[in-house]
This record gives sequence, C-alpha cells and structure tokens, in this order.
Amino acid sequence: MITTQAKLITDTWITITWENYLQLCDDPNYEKARFYYYNEQGRIEMTPIGNDHSRDHSIITYAIHLYAALKGLYLNGNDNCSYRKAGKKEAQPDLSFYIGDNVNVIPYGTSIVDLNIYTPPNLVIEVSNTSLADDKGEKRLLYEDLGVQEYWIIDVKNVNIIAFQMEEKGSRRITQSQVLPDLEMSILVEALQKSRESNHSEVSRWLLQQWQTN
Repeated sequence: MITTQAKLITDTWITITWENYLQLCDDPNYEKARFYYYNEQGRIEMTPIGNDHSRDHSIITYAIHLYAALKGLYLNGNDNCSYRKAGKKEAQPDLSFYIGDNVNVIPYGTSIVDLNIYTPPNLVIEVSNTSLADDKGEKRLLYEDLGVQEYWIIDVKNVNIIAFQMEEKGSRRITQSQVLPDLEMSILVEALQKSRESNHSEVSRWLLQQWQTN
C-alpha cells in the first residue's frame, strides 16, 4: 500500500508494483503529473511549467497539423494522452499522432487507450527541457516495446530535434520523417530557432512558405 504521507521521488524511475503504480495514478496529489511504467518500474513526471517548454510544444503541434493539411495526410493528434498495456507498460507522452489508416482507430469517449485493444500511435513526441537523458534512454526503449513507428525528442535547451524510426523493437536515427513523408527535421529545427527571435505567427507564415513551394 502506498501512502502519500511519505514524499515520493518524482522525475526518476522507482521500483514499484503495478497495483501500487495505479494507486499513484489515482492520487489527487499527482493530478497534474504524467506517468510511465516499464520493466516493473514507474516514473512520476511533474508537468513542466514554463515558457520555453510550452512554446516549443505549441509550435511543433501547429507545424505537424499544418504539414499534414498541406500534404493531404489523414492525421489526428493527442495531447498528454495515456497509452496502457495493463500490468506491463504505460506511457503519457507530450504529443502523439495517429496517421493514415490509423487516423480514426481511437473512438471518442476513450479515456486511457488500451493497447491490448487498439494500435499504438504512429508518432510520439516528448518535449524535453529537463528530462533529456531519460527521453533518449528508458523512454525510447519503452516506445520501441510499445510498437510506436516514430519517436521525436524536442531538445528545448539545445534547440534541436532527435528523431528515431522504430522497427523490430529497435530504433535508428533519422533526418526525414517516415510517417509524415518528405518532412525534413531540419525545417522543424529551423522553425524552433526562428521562434526564439520571432512570434509564432511569423514562424507559421515561414513554414507555410516552405511547404507550399516544395
């Protein structure tokens, strides 16, 4: 039995049973936290609060929706959605997207996406300000095991994107998206860089020019 009287360690992996992990998920003290479970370890990640994380989260979300619209791709995005294989794994990424044939696989009214019933998202994104090492390490292994096709890490401090294609429970670095065909990571990185100097409306206009002329 987990009690909230003792201060729990957050933003790191702790050994915990699935049953105790679920108790923490339901604990109102962690209502705004995000939860991960992998290899009999859980992670409580406090929701980042701050300008830098939120702005990168915003412009990347917009860029992906804009690209899909301009290229005629079917896409649905989820913000802080929970994906669970009961008793084994759970992830709550910053952003996740179902693309193409999978676009409408999750019906409205679904709270936690049961990956024993539904397919995982095609693309998962973590916006990393203070959790870069974990996003590149344990979370990458978790997403490999969940069967995600592509995983991006937005490195807020270094204004960069680290992207992986995942297959056969492994991953390799990529510079061009496979699930959003022909999308170059360098364009998104440049958009992030421009957002440090310009407002999002100006960055959005720049993105529109890049993709309308290509």
